[in-house]
Amino acid sequence: MSDRAVLHVRGRVLAGPEDVRDELWVVGGRVSYDRPAGARDVTTVEGWALPGLVDAHCHVGLGAHGPVDADVAEKQALTDREAGTLLIRDAGSPSDTRWVDDREDLPKIIRAGRHIARTRRYIRGYAHEVEPADLVAYVAREARRGDGWVKLVGDWIDRDLGDLAACWPREAAEAAIAEAHRLGARVTAHCFAEDSLRDLVESGIDCVEHATGLTEDLVPLFAERGVAIVPTLVNIATFPDLAAGGEQRYPAWSAHMRRLHARRYDTVRAAYDAGVPVFVGTDAGGSLPHGLVAAEVGELVTAGLPPLHALAAATWSARAWLGRPGLDEGAPADLVVYDTDPREDVRVLAAPRRIVLNGTVVG
Repeated sequence: MSDRAVLHVRGRVLAGPEDVRDELWVVGGRVSYDRPAGARDVTTVEGWALPGLVDAHCHVGLGAHGPVDADVAEKQALTDREAGTLLIRDAGSPSDTRWVDDREDLPKIIRAGRHIARTRRYIRGYAHEVEPADLVAYVAREARRGDGWVKLVGDWIDRDLGDLAACWPREAAEAAIAEAHRLGARVTAHCFAEDSLRDLVESGIDCVEHATGLTEDLVPLFAERGVAIVPTLVNIATFPDLAAGGEQRYPAWSAHMRRLHARRYDTVRAAYDAGVPVFVGTDAGGSLPHGLVAAEVGELVTAGLPPLHALAAATWSARAWLGRPGLDEGAPADLVVYDTDPREDVRVLAAPRRIVLNGTVVG
């Protein structure tokens, strides 16, 4: 299209949960709600438009055994884009994906640096593996490397115990989180189990990934402190298979994983009912494929979130939480168009009609 060409989106533009417009215009790659004068070339797209979807727990540049080449990372990002995911919070990656920022055709990424784990207490090749005395230094390093986030591994299997156990002493977690905050970064942590949560929340953590260990006594603490959770239910669905694989060697761990899986929906619904912020994340990368954002929204609905709130967890609310605009006047035109109203049936998210990134139709 020429410099004066515009894109016209007509039908229903869901700029917010209660902000519905009849149309928007894309001029110079940005959103406008005023019809541009003198446009020579207008392309019209009709349907129900949403801000580009958000996957708040995704790992571009990570494979089953650690970092992947740029061509594999590109395919991961393109798969997410084809699913309508146009904003990613990369919750830990050992790869340098800064080159993505120079690509107008790839989703925008907010990075958390590389995972920081306790020695021999995480998946090999994924994380910096350090002891508590070095945690603050590594948090500072990743805070500077990331885009306002740091990712800790809060718990993992302790092979001596044969079960999940917290990775960090309370004082180490407090010092590390304080250092991240001093540097302007928020902190999140991988947590499956129960016993890692209280110390992390009382130490000032901002978010918990998975949060399968949330219990009735902990939910009010999360709500009071405003600590968000990203449940990654499409990942938690793999727990039974993981448990079966570890049954012979770690029977206590296997039984624990099955219990966490069995109450996963109740856990998420209890958190939501208490006012804990809940956001969509798939944990794509590593062992899970990319492009699962629609499935995760569906899982939140299955857990009991109202469809509009599950939708918000992947759009308006998630973008506000991450400090990125939605379909605001003058914002980059990142949007997805559907044939029917996604507020009525979130399953439509699995079939985007058109995908617009930086004002260009890319799908």
